Amino acid sequence: MQTRRNFLTTSSLAFLGLQKLLANPSPSPTSKFGDLIPDPQRIIDLPKDFSYRVLSKHGSTMDDGFKVPGKPDGMGAFPTADGKVVLVRNHELSLKMQDQGPFSNNKKLPENIDPALCFDPGPELRNPLIGGTTNIVFDPKTGQKTSEFLSLIGTDRNCAGGPMPWGSWITCEESEDLTIDRGKLHGWCFEVKASPEIGLQKPVPLRALGRFRHEAVALDPATGILYLTEDRTDGLLYRFLPEKKNDFSSGRLQALIVAEKTKADLRNYSPNDAFPKIGDKISVSWIDLEDTHAPNDDLRLRGHQAGAALFARGEGIHFTESGIFIACTDGGPDRYGQIFRLTPSGSPDKNDTLELFIQGDKNSPLINGDNLCPSPSGALVVCEDLIDETFADRTHLRWIDPDGSISTFARNSKNNSEFAGSCFSPDGKWLFVNLQGRGLTLAITGPWL
Repeated sequence: MQTRRNFLTTSSLAFLGLQKLLANPSPSPTSKFGDLIPDPQRIIDLPKDFSYRVLSKHGSTMDDGFKVPGKPDGMGAFPTADGKVVLVRNHELSLKMQDQGPFSNNKKLPENIDPALCFDPGPELRNPLIGGTTNIVFDPKTGQKTSEFLSLIGTDRNCAGGPMPWGSWITCEESEDLTIDRGKLHGWCFEVKASPEIGLQKPVPLRALGRFRHEAVALDPATGILYLTEDRTDGLLYRFLPEKKNDFSSGRLQALIVAEKTKADLRNYSPNDAFPKIGDKISVSWIDLEDTHAPNDDLRLRGHQAGAALFARGEGIHFTESGIFIACTDGGPDRYGQIFRLTPSGSPDKNDTLELFIQGDKNSPLINGDNLCPSPSGALVVCEDLIDETFADRTHLRWIDPDGSISTFARNSKNNSEFAGSCFSPDGKWLFVNLQGRGLTLAITGPWL
């Protein structure tokens, strides 16, 4: 079980000193680790003295007899009582990606799966949705995977999510078309236990968290408030106030509003009318949302009309003791991405503070930052997801130190398939990451700084 202290420590190290980063950003991605060494296997290029292991590959047979699903995305790492690590891994699979599902015949639910354990098994158990999660049990002492299995099935495009300090992962559906009703609506969040025991978990949608194109979540363990991102170019930033702490079954869903500028556009798509500018500290509050199940996929539209601010594809989000950090993948005039910092007041009734920390441009080493995680040394590891695929032929893991220097830590050796799901083991010795388009999950180790 992950304790609150463990949770705070592992989620905050990367952001200590980020004020310095914005005050003196590095002009180029000069690597503090030295040159990247080309990988003869053409999987991932790493600095000297670092190495990787392939833990999982799409299509391989898992311990439950099913195949490793494709499109691995967001991921969390959790300690077990016997010193192992459980990775809970999302799979961003939609119905049209049948060739990447976990079953031999993905157009029919297997007979050995109880339909009650599949959220959307399809009419007459045909054409089940094949998104969901898998759990990987990893032994950090040996560097070996000990088991791998399906833990959630029947959901749609599980993109990212967030770890909870009681040992579970909130997985989020990033459904493309929320107006489709197959008898089951989609666009929910689900809670998956970081269990090392092989077996599917019963899927229960957390309906109180709203229905929209969910991306990721971050919990403030002191207040119990959950913060949620939305992966749309006209998305909102949400928070959920539970009626009972750590219980997401009931409560109020709200959207962020700039106190002195209702309907604010924080995307900075126009360089001539930039708001906010880097370093600006803005007073923000929150408004209650109605009809949060949104059958017409209009929650963000109604929220904006009521005064909520627009964000450009909110993706990765992390709670730290220095604030909550949010990656907006295609914000800024060049659409190379933004990172915001939200500083909660500590009370849901008082205004919070929002600051634009980083904004990428054509001269910046930060290109479309997506998932992000803290490192043991207090740095930030950022996964690239190149929106403009013609911009570069490789994606990278960027390493941002508290003193503001930006290094290139790793490179996709083969193509520009996005990195996703970066997270460190609880002991800080292993970095786990996915190469989504290639269907690979890697474990990296070396002399972390």
